[in-house]
Amino acid sequence: MLEIVEKTLLTGIGAMALTQKKSEELIDDLKKRMNLSEEEGKNLLEKLRGAAKDNQKKLEEMAQEEVKKACDRVGIVTTEEFDKLSETVKKLEKQLKEQTK
Repeated sequence: MLEIVEKTLLTGIGAMALTQKKSEELIDDLKKRMNLSEEEGKNLLEKLRGAAKDNQKKLEEMAQEEVKKACDRVGIVTTEEFDKLSETVKKLEKQLKEQTK
C-alpha cells in the first residue's frame, strides 16, 4: 500500500519537473512569438517557477496527508505514538517491579 503511495508521489514530483522544463520551452516560444525582451521572459519564467513550486508543495502536503490516512486505515502507528506507548510501558514495568519487591 505504501509503495503505491510512494510511487504516486514520485510520479507527481517527476511530472512537476517535466512541467518546469515545458514551461521554460513555452517561455522561449512566447519570447519569439510575442517579441518579449530577455527581462520580460525571465520575469514570466520566474512567475511560472514560483507557481510550480507552490503546486509542488501542495502536492507534497496532499501526498503526506494521504499516506497518513492510509497508515491510519491499516493501523500503523506514528513514531510519536510509538514513543508515547514505549514510555508508558517503561513506567508500567517500573511500577510492577516496585510492587513485586
